[in-house]
Amino acid sequence: MSKIKDKALAEDGRRALGWASENMPILASIRERFEEEKPLTGLSLGVAMHVEQKTGVLLQTLQSGGADVSVSSCNPLTTDDAVAAALSEEMDVFAWSGQTNKEYYSCLESVLRSAPNITVDDGGDLIFLLHSKYPAMLNEVIGGCEETTTGVIRLKAMSGEGELKVPVIAVNNAYSKYLFDNRYGTGQSVIDAIASATNMLIAGKTVVVVGYGWVGRGIAMRLRGMGARVVVVETAASLNQQGQSGYHRGLEALYDGNWVMSMEEAAPIGDIFITATGNKHVISKHHYKEMKENVILANAGHFNNEIDVESLQEMSKNSKEIMPNLVRYRLKNGKSVMLLSEGRLVNLARPTGHGHPIEIMDGSFAVQGLCVEYLAKSGKELESQIYDVPSELDEEVARLALDSQGIFLQKPTPQQVEYATTWEEGT
Repeated sequence: MSKIKDKALAEDGRRALGWASENMPILASIRERFEEEKPLTGLSLGVAMHVEQKTGVLLQTLQSGGADVSVSSCNPLTTDDAVAAALSEEMDVFAWSGQTNKEYYSCLESVLRSAPNITVDDGGDLIFLLHSKYPAMLNEVIGGCEETTTGVIRLKAMSGEGELKVPVIAVNNAYSKYLFDNRYGTGQSVIDAIASATNMLIAGKTVVVVGYGWVGRGIAMRLRGMGARVVVVETAASLNQQGQSGYHRGLEALYDGNWVMSMEEAAPIGDIFITATGNKHVISKHHYKEMKENVILANAGHFNNEIDVESLQEMSKNSKEIMPNLVRYRLKNGKSVMLLSEGRLVNLARPTGHGHPIEIMDGSFAVQGLCVEYLAKSGKELESQIYDVPSELDEEVARLALDSQGIFLQKPTPQQVEYATTWEEGT
């Protein structure tokens, strides 16, 4: 039933999955418990995530808990075909690299034909398709999990309009996930992907990071450590999910040691631009005209609309792929602009992007796995709204992560517990 690129790649995929599994001790401990308790028995899981080795270990963990798993990608460019081939021997997989937009949505619909009881999304496409095209199937859905900031934003918009019909856990909002994935994972993997695609030196470059949420902070932090001059662009926007305004984020960026300015000021001085906002056209037509020759544009946000690629194409007299995932657009004014990964997620677009480090996704996917179990046990009691990850699950993952490193935090003494809960001065 699976639809993949090449079954002959399965052996390479098994090796990749084995390597990832060996280096994901948090998920290993959850998997061991799942194999014994089988908390997901009888449930069908519909998954739309980046199909690569770390995701594969999560899917195997969920399957070990008794679930029937069907999976597609959440991005047309990010599937590891070898991993997809290996997973197709264990579950239904509908994913291959380089999908057209039509093929991508066809694969999502193939997953929905499994009649999922729980959805696991990275960007919200699966649950959005359920609501917009297959609303009758929602009666069988206990709930869903959402992995990304962009997906949570979409779900909040649905909920605000009264259109969300199932409970969804915003896995993205777990503090563990912010630390593991958004800050430390993206901080390394985005720079790895840019360096891999271009083979260029980061030190000495002026790099413009557009957006200073958790992802932007992680990218900027790593860039500074590699010797880049980092410019942060923020907007005077309303509060984000963490309760910060654009002014707060801009001030934090300044005090972290970055230059802070508008996009109009940054456009003429940047050598590399990285978008990380979760919003649309933050780099657009009027910015291209002011940029340097051979400036490099990359996107670290989930969807491919942060960089206005359509305007870039309209302004160009020709374009040429000069390296894998790297296209030079020759503008009509004579300048050239270099676009990475078609404006899609640069750190996951194959062949140069391989996603977050294994250890990072071990923690993030542990949160995901525990949230699926939580929905299996308690989802029918929840209302149709967005929920944060239960604090005890969030803390459990952090504890397991430290335990896996042989780190065990000191517990407070009874006297310290009492002191922290009394109001009397000096007691």
